[in-house]
Amino acid sequence: MNDFEKETKMKALKNLKLIGISILLVAGLSACDKPGPAETAGKKIDQTADAAGRKIEQAADKVGEKLGEQSVKTGAAIDDAEITAKVKAAIFAEPGLKSLQISVDTVKGVVTLSGSVDSEPSSDRVKLLAGAVAGVTRVDNKLVQKSFK
Repeated sequence: MNDFEKETKMKALKNLKLIGISILLVAGLSACDKPGPAETAGKKIDQTADAAGRKIEQAADKVGEKLGEQSVKTGAAIDDAEITAKVKAAIFAEPGLKSLQISVDTVKGVVTLSGSVDSEPSSDRVKLLAGAVAGVTRVDNKLVQKSFK
């Protein structure tokens, strides 16, 4: 879990705690307005506090689960974008390849190369460069060889 996710989860838990405390205060004040012994009011406050605590805990668990799910999805998207950027940089840095029209797409670590190259060795070189990037699990080479004039 990264710092942003931790901070978001902490804010959500803080907000849930504030809501719970507010509920307890309202319940306590309403119990104080009713006639009867202080013991009865105290019991009602305790019961309300227990119920609110359980609801806050359940809500916090749900928030934690949702944040965990989102962090996995976000992590995959960031990883794929990072892989795509690194593959493009490797291609651009290679003499003779940077002028070619090559598209790079990454989904779950699988890099798809498309576009056109001037020769089979160029196509092989692009595939090799893409496969050397950390996080790449497979390279689908859909490059087409065209003669450039």
